[in-house]
Amino acid sequence: MLNVVNLAMPFFLLIFLGFVSGRGAKLSRDGLAWMNFFVVYLALPALFFQLLSETPLEELATFDFVAATTFSTFAMFAVAYSFARFILRGSIGEATVQALVGSYSNIGYMGPGVTLAVLGAGAAVPTALILCFDTILLFILVPMMMSIGGSQNIKVGPLAFEIFKKIVTHPFILAVFAGILAAAIEFKPPVAIDQTISFLRQAAAPCALFAMGVTIALQPSRRTAKELPILLLIKLVVHPVLVFILLEWIGGFDSLWISTAVLMAALPPAANVYVLAQHYSAYVERASTAVLYGTLASVITLPTLIYLIQSGILVP
Repeated sequence: MLNVVNLAMPFFLLIFLGFVSGRGAKLSRDGLAWMNFFVVYLALPALFFQLLSETPLEELATFDFVAATTFSTFAMFAVAYSFARFILRGSIGEATVQALVGSYSNIGYMGPGVTLAVLGAGAAVPTALILCFDTILLFILVPMMMSIGGSQNIKVGPLAFEIFKKIVTHPFILAVFAGILAAAIEFKPPVAIDQTISFLRQAAAPCALFAMGVTIALQPSRRTAKELPILLLIKLVVHPVLVFILLEWIGGFDSLWISTAVLMAALPPAANVYVLAQHYSAYVERASTAVLYGTLASVITLPTLIYLIQSGILVP
C-alpha cells in the first residue's frame, strides 16, 4: 500500500501546489489562460498523437471497448440527471450540470498522467479512446440539453452544426484521429519534430495537474449542497463499478485495458464542469464546490482503487 501511496501522491501534490499557488500568489488570471492553452492545445495533443502513432492499427479497432465505456458514461449522466431533475426538482440546466458532476471524469488533465504512471505505456491507447469518445458524447449531450432547457423552439440545424464544429475542432479529438491516421500509414515524423513532440508530451502531466490546482483555487466554493454526496458517490464509486461489470460481462479484453477504463471512470469531476456551468449560467457556485470536494474525496478513493488493481484483487 505504501508503494501505491508513493505512486499516487505526486499527482495530488501537484494539484495541491497549484491550489496553494492560486490561493496565495497575487497574480493575474491571464497567465493561467496561457498555461491552459499550452496544456489543451499543445502538450496533451502531442502526448496522444505520439503514443497512438506508434501503436499498431489493429489495436485501435476496439469498437466493443469504446461502446462499453461510452455507454457507462452516458448511463452515469442519465442517472445523475434523473436524480437532479426528478428527485431534487431542479431545472434542466441545473440538472445537466449536476449530471456532469456525476459522469464527466477529469480525463484530460488527470487521466493520461494517472493511467500511464500506474499502468505504463500500454494504457495509452485505451486512455486516448475513452478521452476522445467521452468528449464527443458530452459535446453532444450538453448543448442539446441546454437548448431544450432554454427554449421551446429548438432550431435543429444550427444546434447540430454547433455540436459538429466543437467535435471536429477539439484539439484532443484532432490529435487522436491524427495519431490513428499516422499509425495507419506508418508515418514517422522527422527527428527534430519527433523530439519536439516528446518535449511537449513530457510536460503534459505536470503542467495539467498544476493548472488544475490553480483553476480550483480561483473558483468560488462558498456554497455546499445536500445532493453533493450522492453525485460524488455516482462519479467516484458507481461509475468505475459499472465500467468493470460491463467489460467483464462482454469479455475478451486485456486486463490492462480493463484497469485503464476503471481508473478513468474513477477520476474526480473535471474542472471543466465549472467552466460549463459558468458558460450556461447554471449551478455555478455549487459546481466549483463539487470539483473541489470531488478532488479531495479522490485522494482516498483513487489510491484505494490503484491498490486493488496492482494487488490483483480487482483485475487479475
